[in-house]
Formats: sequence, structure tokens, C-alpha cells
Amino acid sequence: MARIAGKSYIFFFLLHMLSLAVHCASSAHPAYDGVPSFGVAVSTAGREGELVFERREEYDGGRIIDISHYYREDMPAWESADGVGQFLRLLQSMDNGSLANNSEMMLPAHTGTHVDAPGHVFQHYFEAGFDVDTLDLEVLNGPALLVDVPRDMNITAEAMESLHIPRGVLRVLFRTLNTDKELMWKKEFDTSYVGFMKDGAQWLVDNTDIKLVGIDYLSIAAYDDLIPSHLVLLKNRDIIIVEGLKLEHVKPGIYDLHCLPLRLRGAEGSPIRCILIKS
Repeated sequence: MARIAGKSYIFFFLLHMLSLAVHCASSAHPAYDGVPSFGVAVSTAGREGELVFERREEYDGGRIIDISHYYREDMPAWESADGVGQFLRLLQSMDNGSLANNSEMMLPAHTGTHVDAPGHVFQHYFEAGFDVDTLDLEVLNGPALLVDVPRDMNITAEAMESLHIPRGVLRVLFRTLNTDKELMWKKEFDTSYVGFMKDGAQWLVDNTDIKLVGIDYLSIAAYDDLIPSHLVLLKNRDIIIVEGLKLEHVKPGIYDLHCLPLRLRGAEGSPIRCILIKS
């Protein structure tokens, strides 16, 4: 009987631990609680004496605008219907007796607002070490022009010509139908997103001085011209591509742009934090 009782205790103990594991695996990281589904300032309404936090998209009275998407489980992932999924896990918790809270993050390098390095589509550049740690910070920071692309087309040579971007402009952020359709706020990947066609990319290289190209979905290139457009833009290693920008509620015009990728040596892409500062 004692042996049976002991086995029963072990069985129920293991069952209890299994239920805890399932709960931890399926429950969201504490940081997800109360996060809005759309990018506006949100503060927690607490009782008197309660700690209150605020999430903001603009700072300094609207002079500084965050154009990066915050990472969330239901943000779109490349060619996935299920979104990014759980990417943040609390490995050590003070609630469970740990001395500090420690999280682990696991997600693809080309997720959310991110940057491409030349090694993304050129194997010889990848092997030669042209990773995100080699990207020019001078190009990633400076005056930038935000433009609205005609909503009835991809970014073709015709579309580029219609924008009349003057010579001397080095950084351009292209707002497209992707923003109107709120594609970065939808979990399922959408192959109909707007991006550069090969002729549009070639027109940019041949007729402008642009060295940073930003867009409002997961790829700078239209799905039907995916690799050819990337090859044109990254061929000479002098153009930096920033993808997945959050451009709603921002007026077209000239801003100071500041984009900083992680220093991921050996990586062909990296999450990036981008902000605009009004002059």
C-alpha cells in the first residue's frame, strides 16, 4: 500500500508540474498584458498609490515620432498565416523566487521593423562579412523625406518618376497602400502588399541619389519581383533597406531620421529602432 501511495503521489506531482508547464507555455509574457492592438499612446488606469506606466508613439510634445512596430505575438511573419507567435519567455521570475526577472527572446532577424544587409541576397557578400554590423551609421541617420506612393500601383519606374524626388535627397521613406490596409497590424502574411518592382528599383538607382530606402511592410520588393528588386538595390552595397516601418499618423515631409540596428555580427538582417524628429 505504501508503494502504491508513493506512486500515486509521484503521479499527481508530475500531473501538477505538467499543468504548470502547459500554463506557462500557453500564457503570454507579462509584458504583453494591456498592450494595445493599434499604435496609440496608452496608459494604465490604476488605483491610488498604484504604479502606472504609459506606452507612447510620440515624445516631446509630438516632436519625436517612433516609426518602429513593437513586437507582438500576432504581428505578421514572412509567408505565415499564424504570425510571429510566442517569441518572449520569462525564464527566471522573481514571483517564483529568482533574484531577478530574466527573459529569453527568439525570433527571425527579418521580423517587424528591420534592416537588410547586402548578404541577405548575395552569397559572396554574406561570406565576405557584409553583415548588419558593417552598415554605415551615417546613412542610417540624417535628413529623410517621407512620400506617399500612388495607391493604385506597385513602385514601378512610372511611380518613381511621378514622385519627382529631387537630386541630393539621400533617404526616402515610401508610404504605400500597405499603411492604408494596416497590413503590419494583421497576423496573416499578405502577398498583395505593395513594394518595388525591378524597373522601379533600377530607376531609383539610375536617377536618384537615394542611399536609404524605407517601406511600410516586411519587404521592400513586391512579392512578384522579390529577389530581382533586392538584387538591384543591394548590388553595389551603397543602399540600405529598412522594412516594416510604422508610418500611419505621420505627415509627408522632411524629418531627421534615426535608425539603429543591433550589432549582430554575421547576421544579414536585424531588428531596428527608427524614429523621426521634426525640425
